[in-house]
Amino acid sequence: MTQWQEFLQSRGASVVDGRIHDFGAPAKELAATRHDHVMADLSHLGLLQVDGEDAVTFLQGQLTNDINLLNGSTSHYAGYCTAKGRLLALFLVFAHEGHIHLQLNGSLLEPILKRLKMYVLRSKVVIQDVSTNIVRIGVAGSNSEAILGAMFEFVPKEIHGISTQENATLIRLPGTLPRFEIFTAQDNAQELWQELEQHFDPVGQTGWDWLEIEAGIPEIYPATQEAFVPQMVNLDALGGINFKKGCYTGQEIVARTHYLGKVKRRSLIGSLPAADQIPAPGDEVFVGEGEAAVGQVVRSSGIAGTEGRVLVELRQEASEGKTVSWHQQPITWLPMPYPFPPDRK
Repeated sequence: MTQWQEFLQSRGASVVDGRIHDFGAPAKELAATRHDHVMADLSHLGLLQVDGEDAVTFLQGQLTNDINLLNGSTSHYAGYCTAKGRLLALFLVFAHEGHIHLQLNGSLLEPILKRLKMYVLRSKVVIQDVSTNIVRIGVAGSNSEAILGAMFEFVPKEIHGISTQENATLIRLPGTLPRFEIFTAQDNAQELWQELEQHFDPVGQTGWDWLEIEAGIPEIYPATQEAFVPQMVNLDALGGINFKKGCYTGQEIVARTHYLGKVKRRSLIGSLPAADQIPAPGDEVFVGEGEAAVGQVVRSSGIAGTEGRVLVELRQEASEGKTVSWHQQPITWLPMPYPFPPDRK
């Protein structure tokens, strides 16, 4: 357990498998996530730092988005694919003080770090894990911009905008509910957390995952690596694919999916009724009993006995006038917070 997690324990956090599970009242925290201003430790996410004079060129040949666009004032999502265009990981990517940072699912950090290093070859690139060096805190709520505005000199107003302060960096995250991620050094984190606690209710990872799903943000897990082409999890709708940047691993497949016309599979946000279980990433969903699977769970959030949230990838026609179910529990589709790019045909 890190010193930071020991501090969070002193503030009521329950640490399970190295992650902040909750702050003593999971059901109450999930309710707060839906109705109040909340804050969450994001150390369940991994953070890689890429340095060296060839860093941009190297990443440009690996990721789906244009690294040249990162000038320190903006961030974006990007996919990391196999040669067959299947996603191995999703990153939130941004440049900061001469470094390029890649934030990803923490359970994928070690294999993705190993794979990236394998392709560095003779390039002048250094990739390191800085997950425990930099504390990351997520905040959300209808008035969160104003609250942060009283604490920081400048708060980004545009989605993916970045502001760098003396003791912290802020990124505005996508979603209809204002959300921000705060990056700060270990030395500043405890004081900052206690100041934020005066305005935001602490919640565990489940609460933050819920907000990510409501914002339509996908995630890749060990169980779903190589399961999706980027468009299947809406990476194009999220601005995570640049179709003009040139070659990268998997580019031919990703571009073909785009230029041939209709994207046949998409990810939708759904609600599940209260149940004893919450779906796991990779779980299949069905239309009718005994029918073949029409899709699978991309990510999920909730606690047993309460309504759950899911992001589900499936054939587009499967959601039209038909009941899609997981373990015989019907999924109710919710509005998407962003439009899908129009079909090219």
